[in-house]
Amino acid sequence: MLAAPINPSDLNRIEGVYPVRPPLPGAVAGYEGLGQVHALGPAVDSLSVGDWVIPSPPSFGTWQTYIVKPATAWHRVRADVPPYYPATITINPLTALRMLRDFVNLTPGDSLVQNGATSIVGQCVIQLAKLHGLHTINIIRDRPGSEEAKDKLKQLGADQVFTESQIDIKNIKTLLGALPEPTLGLNCVGGNVASVILKILRQGGTMVTYGGMSKKPVTVSTSSFIFKDLSLKGFWLQKWMSSDKAEESRKMIDYLLDLVRKGELKYEMELTPFSDFRLALDKALGKHGSQPKQVLMF
Repeated sequence: MLAAPINPSDLNRIEGVYPVRPPLPGAVAGYEGLGQVHALGPAVDSLSVGDWVIPSPPSFGTWQTYIVKPATAWHRVRADVPPYYPATITINPLTALRMLRDFVNLTPGDSLVQNGATSIVGQCVIQLAKLHGLHTINIIRDRPGSEEAKDKLKQLGADQVFTESQIDIKNIKTLLGALPEPTLGLNCVGGNVASVILKILRQGGTMVTYGGMSKKPVTVSTSSFIFKDLSLKGFWLQKWMSSDKAEESRKMIDYLLDLVRKGELKYEMELTPFSDFRLALDKALGKHGSQPKQVLMF
């Protein structure tokens, strides 16, 4: 292994609260990452020693120095990008891409709204939307450094960025300026900020929930269903990839890594040597305040 991130779902699996749990005893954590082929069985002709590979679909056990799996479990990826990108490309960027494609037929000029915009999914949504001529309205937490966070998102291509307190007002449409009311909403927080997304959505819009960082439920007013005809959907990448999408997902991973190579997709990460994994784990758990995605480097 060369690199592997610490994702919230990894922590949930360790805590035993994720719907899919690793096999015990002897389970190794980590669900995505980048490896380099060290040795091959005599019947393997699809890979070569030295190839960069990722588990595709993702699988348990990437937080270790060596892994042995069948050749079919690995997808060869390009080696002309920094290693921490292929190590993190499968879950967050692919989630962003699928949500933009799967729920609403978006066309250039349309708008979407999302919370959790500083997350890797949020950063990828902004950049992918810009590439396809879509406008983004982004909501971030009220916290020290929020103005700096706004500037970073706007540099990525965000049209509007608001803190939760800024957008929790009645006359929301005045904040949007000339932007059209969004057709799609992406929610990874829940609670009040999810309800705000529902207020912003246009008639007949769709909100997709893919996380619940606040650990508060999504509450929907009766009028949102009756008078605005809104739709609420959920997205779970693991379920999507466990169907017949393995080959399709590999093509999309190659597409995303090509965007990385061309400088059209980037996101913030913090790299930590595997020997310091306890520090990276503490940061991922929020014990050191808000931190970028933690990536273990082997």
